[in-house]
Amino acid sequence: MPAPVNRFKEKLAKAQVQIGCWAGMADAYATEIAATAGFDWLLIDGEHAPNDLRSITRQLQVVQASPSEAVVRLPIGSDWMIKQLLDAGAQSLLIPMVESGDQAAEMVAACRYPPEGIRGVGAALARASRFSAIPDYLQTANAQICLLVQVESRAAIAALDDILAVEGVDGVFIGPSDLAADMGHLGNPDAPEVRATITNALGRIRAAGKAAGILATTDEFIATSLQDGANFVAVGVDVVAFAKALRGLAAKHIRK
Repeated sequence: MPAPVNRFKEKLAKAQVQIGCWAGMADAYATEIAATAGFDWLLIDGEHAPNDLRSITRQLQVVQASPSEAVVRLPIGSDWMIKQLLDAGAQSLLIPMVESGDQAAEMVAACRYPPEGIRGVGAALARASRFSAIPDYLQTANAQICLLVQVESRAAIAALDDILAVEGVDGVFIGPSDLAADMGHLGNPDAPEVRATITNALGRIRAAGKAAGILATTDEFIATSLQDGANFVAVGVDVVAFAKALRGLAAKHIRK
C-alpha cells in the first residue's frame, strides 16, 4: 500500500483551478465547520494564527474526513518543523518568506527522504504512515508531498526565476500584504505598483510550469488573479468572515 494520493497536488499538476479559504481560528471545531463549506482546500495557518503541532494535527484529522484538502502554512521554513508536520500527516505545505533559489532548494530537501533529501526517518510512529499500517510509506511518500513557497518581498520577486527553477517546488504563492508593505505600501495591496508586480509574477510562475497561488478577498481581485493565471486562490479568511458576520448581526439588532 503506497502513501495516500495527494489530490490537491494532483489537481494542480493538471492546472485545475482550486478555490480555498484561510483557516485561522486555530481550533478543530471551527475548521470542521469550514470543511463543510465546499472549498477545494483549506489553509491551516501556523504563521499568523495561534496554532501548534497538536492543534494543527487535530485540524488535519477533521479536514481529512471532508471533501476539502488541507494545506499547512508553517511559521518559518525550518527543516525540523517540516519533519514534524509531515509526520503528523500534512502532505501540502506552504513555506513563508522564501527569498532565494537556495532557500527553496533547502525546503525541497527537508520534505524528502534520503537520498533525495534530509527528512528524518521516523514514520514507524507517525500518523502519516497510519502508524506503520502503510508498509511502503517510506518508498512512496516523497512523490505525494506538495511544496508551495511564498514569495512576499522585493528580494523574493527579484529571485523569482531562481526559485522557479528549483525542481520539487510545486507552486509559488504570492503574499500580497507583505509584498505591499515591503514595496512601501503598508496596508494597501491594491496599490497600482503592487498589483502590476503581482500580475507579472503570476504570469511568470505559470509560464515556468508551476502552480500560482494568492490570497484575494475582493471579487475584483479574485477575478483579476484568476485572469492573470492564479490557479489556487484563497478567497476569504474564516476569522474575518466570523467577525464580520457577528458584528453585522449585533449592529442590526442592538439599539444604542
